[in-house]
Amino acid sequence: MQLPGVRLHVAQAGSGPPVVLLHGWPQHWYCWRHLIGPLAERYTVIAPDLRGWGWSEAPPGDYAKSTFASDVLALLDHEGLDRVRLIGHDWGGYTAFLLALGHPERIERMVALDIVPPWRETLRLRHALIPVFLIYQVLVASPLGPRLMERSPRFVREIIRLASGTRLRWSLEELDVYADVLRDPARARASSACYRTFLTREAAAGTYRRGQLQVPTLLLMGQVSALRRIFDPRPSGPLRVESVPAAGHFLPEEASSEVLARALAFLEGA
Repeated sequence: MQLPGVRLHVAQAGSGPPVVLLHGWPQHWYCWRHLIGPLAERYTVIAPDLRGWGWSEAPPGDYAKSTFASDVLALLDHEGLDRVRLIGHDWGGYTAFLLALGHPERIERMVALDIVPPWRETLRLRHALIPVFLIYQVLVASPLGPRLMERSPRFVREIIRLASGTRLRWSLEELDVYADVLRDPARARASSACYRTFLTREAAAGTYRRGQLQVPTLLLMGQVSALRRIFDPRPSGPLRVESVPAAGHFLPEEASSEVLARALAFLEGA
Protein backbone atom coordinates (compact mmCIF):
# COMPACT_ATOMS: atom_id res chain seq x y z
CA MET A 1 0.00 0.00 0.00
CA GLN A 2 1.54 3.29 -1.12
CA LEU A 3 1.24 6.05 1.49
CA PRO A 4 2.87 9.50 1.54
CA GLY A 5 6.60 8.88 1.85
CA VAL A 6 6.52 5.12 2.31
CA ARG A 7 5.06 1.93 0.93
CA LEU A 8 3.65 -0.36 3.64
CA HIS A 9 2.98 -4.07 3.48
CA VAL A 10 -0.42 -4.82 5.02
CA ALA A 11 -1.99 -8.18 5.91
CA GLN A 12 -5.80 -8.10 6.05
CA ALA A 13 -8.50 -10.62 6.93
CA GLY A 14 -12.14 -10.87 7.97
CA SER A 15 -15.04 -8.45 7.91
CA GLY A 16 -16.78 -6.23 10.41
CA PRO A 17 -15.56 -3.30 12.51
CA PRO A 18 -11.86 -2.56 11.93
CA VAL A 19 -9.14 -3.59 14.37
CA VAL A 20 -5.54 -2.60 13.64
CA LEU A 21 -2.63 -4.74 14.91
CA LEU A 22 0.75 -3.03 15.35
CA HIS A 23 3.81 -5.23 15.89
CA GLY A 24 7.09 -4.38 17.62
CA TRP A 25 10.80 -5.03 17.17
CA PRO A 26 12.32 -7.26 15.90
CA GLN A 27 9.13 -8.59 14.37
CA HIS A 28 6.49 -7.92 11.71
CA TRP A 29 2.85 -8.81 10.99
CA TYR A 30 3.55 -12.56 11.38
CA CYS A 31 3.71 -12.20 15.18
CA TRP A 32 -0.11 -11.93 15.08
CA ARG A 33 -0.62 -15.25 13.28
CA HIS A 34 -2.39 -16.88 16.26
CA LEU A 35 -4.76 -13.95 16.73
CA ILE A 36 -5.67 -12.96 13.18
CA GLY A 37 -7.98 -15.90 12.46
CA PRO A 38 -10.11 -15.64 15.62
CA LEU A 39 -10.24 -11.84 15.43
CA ALA A 40 -11.27 -12.02 11.76
CA GLU A 41 -14.45 -13.87 12.79
CA ARG A 42 -15.69 -10.56 14.27
CA TYR A 43 -13.52 -7.82 12.80
CA THR A 44 -11.77 -6.61 9.71
CA VAL A 45 -8.20 -7.22 10.82
CA ILE A 46 -5.53 -4.88 9.44
CA ALA A 47 -1.93 -5.78 10.31
CA PRO A 48 0.66 -3.50 8.69
CA ASP A 49 4.41 -3.92 8.82
CA LEU A 50 5.74 -0.68 10.29
CA ARG A 51 8.16 1.22 8.06
CA GLY A 52 11.60 -0.35 8.11
CA TRP A 53 10.40 -3.81 9.15
CA GLY A 54 8.88 -6.85 7.53
CA TRP A 55 8.07 -6.25 3.88
CA SER A 56 7.42 -2.52 4.15
CA GLU A 57 9.87 -0.03 2.68
CA ALA A 58 12.82 1.05 4.79
CA PRO A 59 13.58 4.62 3.67
CA PRO A 60 16.32 6.68 5.35
CA GLY A 61 15.23 8.63 8.41
CA ASP A 62 15.33 8.81 12.18
CA TYR A 63 12.40 6.42 12.75
CA ALA A 64 10.76 8.56 15.42
CA LYS A 65 7.73 6.84 16.92
CA SER A 66 5.62 9.83 15.89
CA THR A 67 6.49 8.86 12.30
CA PHE A 68 5.05 5.39 12.91
CA ALA A 69 1.91 7.05 14.27
CA SER A 70 1.67 9.32 11.22
CA ASP A 71 1.98 6.28 8.95
CA VAL A 72 -0.87 4.55 10.75
CA LEU A 73 -3.05 7.66 10.48
CA ALA A 74 -2.29 7.82 6.75
CA LEU A 75 -3.24 4.14 6.50
CA LEU A 76 -6.57 4.80 8.22
CA ASP A 77 -7.25 7.72 5.88
CA HIS A 78 -6.33 5.60 2.86
CA GLU A 79 -8.80 2.92 3.98
CA GLY A 80 -11.50 5.47 4.82
CA LEU A 81 -11.55 4.47 8.51
CA ASP A 82 -12.62 7.24 10.85
CA ARG A 83 -12.37 5.23 14.08
CA VAL A 84 -10.75 1.90 14.91
CA ARG A 85 -9.81 -0.45 17.71
CA LEU A 86 -6.08 -0.99 18.24
CA ILE A 87 -3.86 -3.77 19.55
CA GLY A 88 -0.16 -2.95 19.74
CA HIS A 89 2.90 -4.79 21.02
CA ASP A 90 6.27 -3.29 21.97
CA TRP A 91 6.97 -0.32 19.63
CA GLY A 92 3.55 -0.97 18.09
CA GLY A 93 2.10 -0.53 21.59
CA TYR A 94 4.07 2.67 22.08
CA THR A 95 2.76 3.89 18.73
CA ALA A 96 -0.76 2.97 19.79
CA PHE A 97 -0.36 5.11 22.92
CA LEU A 98 0.83 8.04 20.81
CA LEU A 99 -2.22 7.68 18.57
CA ALA A 100 -4.59 7.47 21.54
CA LEU A 101 -3.00 10.49 23.21
CA GLY A 102 -2.69 12.63 20.11
CA HIS A 103 -5.78 11.54 18.17
CA PRO A 104 -8.32 10.12 20.64
CA GLU A 105 -11.15 10.75 18.18
CA ARG A 106 -9.68 8.06 15.89
CA ILE A 107 -9.29 5.31 18.52
CA GLU A 108 -12.31 3.63 20.10
CA ARG A 109 -10.53 1.22 22.45
CA MET A 110 -6.95 0.01 22.72
CA VAL A 111 -5.01 -2.99 24.00
CA ALA A 112 -1.26 -2.51 24.53
CA LEU A 113 1.05 -5.46 25.12
CA ASP A 114 4.17 -5.29 27.29
CA ILE A 115 5.19 -1.71 26.73
CA VAL A 116 5.78 1.22 29.06
CA PRO A 117 3.39 4.15 28.40
CA PRO A 118 5.03 7.30 26.99
CA TRP A 119 4.88 9.43 30.12
CA ARG A 120 7.20 9.84 33.07
CA GLU A 121 6.60 7.93 36.27
CA THR A 122 7.74 8.72 39.81
CA LEU A 123 11.20 7.24 40.31
CA ARG A 124 11.30 4.08 42.43
CA LEU A 125 14.13 1.88 43.67
CA ARG A 126 13.57 -0.72 40.97
CA HIS A 127 14.35 1.93 38.33
CA ALA A 128 18.02 1.55 39.29
CA LEU A 129 17.97 -1.49 36.97
CA ILE A 130 17.13 0.61 33.91
CA PRO A 131 20.79 0.91 32.73
CA VAL A 132 21.06 -2.89 32.69
CA PHE A 133 17.84 -3.18 30.70
CA LEU A 134 19.07 -0.59 28.19
CA ILE A 135 22.22 -2.52 27.26
CA TYR A 136 20.62 -4.27 24.30
CA GLN A 137 19.06 -0.99 23.11
CA VAL A 138 22.41 0.78 23.21
CA LEU A 139 23.93 -2.10 21.24
CA VAL A 140 21.22 -2.01 18.57
CA ALA A 141 21.49 1.79 18.35
CA SER A 142 25.27 1.76 17.97
CA PRO A 143 27.13 1.40 14.64
CA LEU A 144 27.74 -2.22 15.64
CA GLY A 145 24.01 -2.99 15.74
CA PRO A 146 23.36 -3.16 11.98
CA ARG A 147 26.49 -5.26 11.47
CA LEU A 148 25.33 -7.81 14.04
CA MET A 149 21.91 -8.08 12.40
CA GLU A 150 23.30 -8.35 8.89
CA ARG A 151 26.08 -10.83 9.64
CA SER A 152 24.09 -13.60 11.30
CA PRO A 153 20.59 -14.41 12.60
CA ARG A 154 22.07 -15.29 15.99
CA PHE A 155 21.86 -11.77 17.45
CA VAL A 156 18.11 -11.41 16.87
CA ARG A 157 17.47 -15.02 17.90
CA GLU A 158 19.13 -14.49 21.28
CA ILE A 159 17.36 -11.21 22.01
CA ILE A 160 13.98 -12.89 21.44
CA ARG A 161 14.93 -15.89 23.57
CA LEU A 162 16.29 -13.78 26.43
CA ALA A 163 13.17 -11.61 26.54
CA SER A 164 10.79 -14.58 26.56
CA GLY A 165 9.36 -16.54 29.47
CA THR A 166 9.44 -20.32 29.74
CA ARG A 167 6.02 -20.95 28.24
CA LEU A 168 7.28 -21.03 24.65
CA ARG A 169 10.22 -22.90 23.17
CA TRP A 170 11.09 -21.10 19.96
CA SER A 171 12.16 -23.13 16.96
CA LEU A 172 14.92 -21.81 14.72
CA GLU A 173 12.36 -21.50 11.92
CA GLU A 174 10.15 -19.25 14.05
CA LEU A 175 13.06 -17.08 15.14
CA ASP A 176 14.48 -16.76 11.66
CA VAL A 177 11.16 -15.56 10.25
CA TYR A 178 12.17 -12.34 12.02
CA ALA A 179 15.97 -12.52 12.02
CA ASP A 180 16.32 -13.17 8.29
CA VAL A 181 14.34 -10.08 7.28
CA LEU A 182 16.58 -7.89 9.45
CA ARG A 183 19.70 -9.11 7.66
CA ASP A 184 18.74 -6.72 4.86
CA PRO A 185 21.04 -3.66 5.30
CA ALA A 186 18.25 -1.07 4.97
CA ARG A 187 16.12 -2.81 7.59
CA ALA A 188 19.07 -3.30 9.92
CA ARG A 189 19.82 0.45 9.67
CA ALA A 190 16.14 1.24 10.31
CA SER A 191 16.19 -0.82 13.51
CA SER A 192 19.31 0.98 14.68
CA ALA A 193 17.79 4.39 13.89
CA CYS A 194 14.62 3.47 15.79
CA TYR A 195 16.53 2.80 19.00
CA ARG A 196 19.02 5.63 18.53
CA THR A 197 16.20 8.14 18.18
CA PHE A 198 14.48 6.76 21.26
CA LEU A 199 17.61 6.85 23.43
CA THR A 200 18.79 10.29 22.32
CA ARG A 201 15.47 12.15 22.01
CA GLU A 202 12.31 10.34 22.97
CA ALA A 203 13.11 8.57 26.25
CA ALA A 204 13.42 11.83 28.20
CA ALA A 205 11.00 13.94 26.18
CA GLY A 206 8.09 13.81 28.64
CA THR A 207 5.66 15.10 26.00
CA TYR A 208 2.58 13.52 27.58
CA ARG A 209 1.16 13.07 31.08
CA ARG A 210 -0.82 10.04 32.18
CA GLY A 211 -3.87 12.24 32.86
CA GLN A 212 -4.10 13.08 29.14
CA LEU A 213 -5.14 9.56 28.16
CA GLN A 214 -8.84 9.52 27.26
CA VAL A 215 -9.16 6.28 25.29
CA PRO A 216 -10.18 3.16 27.26
CA THR A 217 -6.97 1.14 27.36
CA LEU A 218 -5.97 -2.32 28.58
CA LEU A 219 -2.24 -2.76 29.17
CA LEU A 220 -1.18 -6.42 29.44
CA MET A 221 2.30 -7.04 30.85
CA GLY A 222 4.14 -10.36 30.91
CA GLN A 223 4.53 -11.44 34.53
CA VAL A 224 8.22 -12.26 34.06
CA SER A 225 8.91 -9.49 31.55
CA ALA A 226 11.80 -7.18 32.42
CA LEU A 227 9.59 -4.21 31.53
CA ARG A 228 7.01 -5.18 34.16
CA ARG A 229 9.60 -5.96 36.82
CA ILE A 230 11.51 -2.70 36.33
CA PHE A 231 8.80 -0.20 35.41
CA ASP A 232 5.62 -1.83 36.81
CA PRO A 233 3.09 0.51 35.09
CA ARG A 234 0.18 1.57 37.30
CA PRO A 235 -3.51 1.82 36.36
CA SER A 236 -5.16 5.21 36.32
CA GLY A 237 -8.24 6.75 34.72
CA PRO A 238 -9.10 4.87 31.53
CA LEU A 239 -5.93 2.73 31.80
CA ARG A 240 -6.36 -0.78 33.15
CA VAL A 241 -3.19 -2.82 33.82
CA GLU A 242 -3.09 -6.62 34.07
CA SER A 243 -0.34 -9.22 34.00
CA VAL A 244 -0.19 -12.51 32.10
CA PRO A 245 1.15 -15.33 34.32
CA ALA A 246 4.55 -16.85 33.47
CA ALA A 247 4.81 -14.88 30.22
CA GLY A 248 7.71 -12.74 29.08
CA HIS A 249 7.77 -9.95 26.53
CA PHE A 250 6.44 -11.61 23.36
CA LEU A 251 2.83 -11.97 24.47
CA PRO A 252 1.14 -12.51 21.08
CA GLU A 253 3.12 -15.75 20.70
CA GLU A 254 3.89 -16.74 24.28
CA ALA A 255 0.32 -16.37 25.54
CA SER A 256 -1.87 -16.02 22.46
CA SER A 257 -4.96 -17.63 24.05
CA GLU A 258 -4.91 -15.36 27.10
CA VAL A 259 -4.20 -12.28 25.01
CA LEU A 260 -7.03 -13.13 22.62
CA ALA A 261 -9.56 -13.75 25.40
CA ARG A 262 -8.74 -10.59 27.31
CA ALA A 263 -8.45 -8.45 24.17
CA LEU A 264 -11.80 -9.62 22.80
CA ALA A 265 -13.58 -8.95 26.09
CA PHE A 266 -12.03 -5.49 26.37
CA LEU A 267 -12.53 -4.48 22.77
CA GLU A 268 -16.21 -5.34 23.07
CA GLY A 269 -16.46 -3.09 26.09
CA ALA A 270 -16.71 -5.77 28.79
